[in-house]
Amino acid sequence: MPGPRYAEGETVTLRTMEDEDVEFCQRLVNDPRVRTRLFQAGPINRQQEQEFVESATEEGVNLLVCVDGDPVGTVGYTDINDLWGTAEIGYMITPEQWGHGYATDALRTLTAEAFSERRLHKLYAHVYATNDASQRVLEKAGYVEEATLRKEAFVDGEYVDVHRYGLLADEFEG
Repeated sequence: MPGPRYAEGETVTLRTMEDEDVEFCQRLVNDPRVRTRLFQAGPINRQQEQEFVESATEEGVNLLVCVDGDPVGTVGYTDINDLWGTAEIGYMITPEQWGHGYATDALRTLTAEAFSERRLHKLYAHVYATNDASQRVLEKAGYVEEATLRKEAFVDGEYVDVHRYGLLADEFEG
């Protein structure tokens, strides 16, 4: 059972990660359909994922995305720069739940929290040029493309561009 409710979106509930969520998170991050869209190349074992879950609140905010009490993904922000008021946001949804708007709702919900509760000034995300679905999620949540890093990443045997998206607190319409 996922941890306590942290925030409520229109279709999702964001909950804290608990020890019993490690198996779900490990399966999610190792799923080839998900992993190839992340900035991670290698497999994650249970101990590595356990360490991530335990450190999730030390390095930022990392939450489970739940629908009707069941986890369908994760969302969070890290690399918090308190001096500048910035952080990098990220999300992943289990492929069986793609296309239902859960990523967009989770992103909007956590973005609102980051701007109102954490008083961050700007959130940003990096996404492969080959990941059209994630670019749509960011755009639907109000993020705008700020830059293209040409041939920045090596993915599936080829170099691909990486797009950087950003959103300022005073632009957010959440």
